[in-house]
Amino acid sequence: MFLSLRGIVKRFGAVTALDGVSLDVAEGEFVCFLGPSGCGKTTLLRSIAGLELPEAGSILLGGEELARTPARLRNFGVVFQSYSLFPNMTVARNLAYGLECRGWKRSEIEERVARMLSLVRLDNQAEKYPHQLSGGQQQRIALARALAPRPRMLLLDEPLSALDAKVRDELRGEIRDLQRALGVTTIMVTHDQDEAMEIADRIVLMNDGRIEQVGSAADLYERPASRFVAAFVGRMNVLPLAGGAFAGVSFSGMAAQEVVGIRPEHVELCTAEHADAIAGRVEKSVFLGSVTRVTLAVGGGRMVIELRGRVADLAPGSPLAVRLPPDALHRLSGGPH
Repeated sequence: MFLSLRGIVKRFGAVTALDGVSLDVAEGEFVCFLGPSGCGKTTLLRSIAGLELPEAGSILLGGEELARTPARLRNFGVVFQSYSLFPNMTVARNLAYGLECRGWKRSEIEERVARMLSLVRLDNQAEKYPHQLSGGQQQRIALARALAPRPRMLLLDEPLSALDAKVRDELRGEIRDLQRALGVTTIMVTHDQDEAMEIADRIVLMNDGRIEQVGSAADLYERPASRFVAAFVGRMNVLPLAGGAFAGVSFSGMAAQEVVGIRPEHVELCTAEHADAIAGRVEKSVFLGSVTRVTLAVGGGRMVIELRGRVADLAPGSPLAVRLPPDALHRLSGGPH
């Protein structure tokens, strides 16, 4: 395995930021660390980069223990939320500086700078200074600078969070394309689930210093391992069963006291006479273009359903019957989140 983490523990005073984290990352893989603020994702990235020293555990890169290797000698490209470009240097000099420090020949530097500027589509900005560029352009230069020395791994700490939504959407696709073109193993920290689901080969979902689940976007969405995963990734209706039933409808194979979940788009409309019908009343209906999102009062609680397109006659107070297909129900472990 290219990168192996084993039992990583990191504390800040009385706070345990990482609690025995273990993970393997394959060479050339794009992995996203996803989770809420304070879950430990940035601390884990900084530990890999050598910017934090874990109290316990090992970090192996190609079988080599990195514990005693200073950050500057790990040959990792690191990009933070702040661009950290040298304001007194042109774009070309920003890219060249790190190569000069590594003793590259002038001809090699010029060729590499031109190559990187072409990859991020900023060939015509080489002689400009950072303050003359937009935020998106500055972050492209920061990426190019990190990739210029041919790093063994690229580490990205929420690199897009300071940008507006439209630029962020454009750049995350470009980052993925760039990573594929270069084949560099990449780990990115984000709190944006859409971002992680769009670009990652695998997502590492973290909570309270631990890994809750590792898998593809489809794995986490369709097969959540816990109640936390189900609630964090997408929308999920969490339904406590009593006697294996919800709102009077029994589900075979379910335990008497169990918590299950169902995605809003999997709830089906039906007639009130249907054998599995659950009666509810519309509290709110919002048309979102591709779907209509309905909040339904049912079974002493609320359920959100999503119906394709625009659905008429869903005024507040309107009766509505739904059914929960048994094969769309997820057993959810873990306490409330």
